[in-house]
Amino acid sequence: MKLTSLRAALTGAALVACGLLAVPTAASAAPPAPPAPPPGVDQRAVPAAEAAAAATYWTPERMRSATPADVLLAGRSASTPAADVAAGAPVTYGKPSRGGEAVEPMAASEAAVSNIGKVFFTLNGRNYVCSGNSVSATNGSLVATAAHCVHGGKGKYATNWVFVPAYENGSAPYGQWTATKLTAPTQWTKRGDITYDTAFAKVGLLGGKTLASTVGASPIAFNQVRGLSYEAFGYPAAAPFDGQTLKSCAGTASPDPYGQTQSQGIPCDMTGGSSGGPWFLSSGAQNSVNSFGYNNIPNVMFGPYYGSVAQTTYATAAAS
Repeated sequence: MKLTSLRAALTGAALVACGLLAVPTAASAAPPAPPAPPPGVDQRAVPAAEAAAAATYWTPERMRSATPADVLLAGRSASTPAADVAAGAPVTYGKPSRGGEAVEPMAASEAAVSNIGKVFFTLNGRNYVCSGNSVSATNGSLVATAAHCVHGGKGKYATNWVFVPAYENGSAPYGQWTATKLTAPTQWTKRGDITYDTAFAKVGLLGGKTLASTVGASPIAFNQVRGLSYEAFGYPAAAPFDGQTLKSCAGTASPDPYGQTQSQGIPCDMTGGSSGGPWFLSSGAQNSVNSFGYNNIPNVMFGPYYGSVAQTTYATAAAS
């Protein structure tokens, strides 16, 4: 359908009977351990060497041949009753920005958009493609996507994870942004629960700049009322699409007709590869992502409800 250390030393000298001896340099203080994620949130810090390798891994040929990641949803289902999915008070973080400048909410378009892009990653030795979006965050470097685009669900985290904003026909006008930290709800990472198919990737700096200051960032909203109107974006790569350009669809959300998830569906013909692409409210705030469809319900895309679990996952990633 996109990554410091403190060192302290004490030096000195002491006069002793046998002569002037230097006091040994104190060992460098170990950096403080990062805080553990809160209950219900799973997080993986990407080693620097792995991030560096990802920055050179994705050649144009590998991008073109990557498999749409919707295949990773095979066998996944909801294990949490929809009635038990927690929700909190409505909240929106951030304001619309494009390249660091405040802007009006995005109008309907299928042209490349600076803050929306393609996600590429490797899982179990195979290369996959999804979509994602730069969202407002304290760290200025956060990509919202689907959980199955960062973790296998009851499996492993992805490697070689990169975000390519404004991808179009093989071009990467803003470069490739490699993940330094991946964050997802434990309901997905431990149980593969599709109700919680949402995740966030913190990416490193590129050219000394954050992602948000380079391509902009969308506000993000949680615990909104259901049944709102959305515009969804992504890079569908499965037939009849080829994944080379941004596509969109729009409509009013309706509940999962089977009642097995808290996800909502909108009219949409996007295919695999669009997973993780953003759903926007009329305010311009992101409020879900492309997640899954039912074989017997054509042209409907379902996206997870952004409730308190998604909010806590976001807050953990945004502060990391």
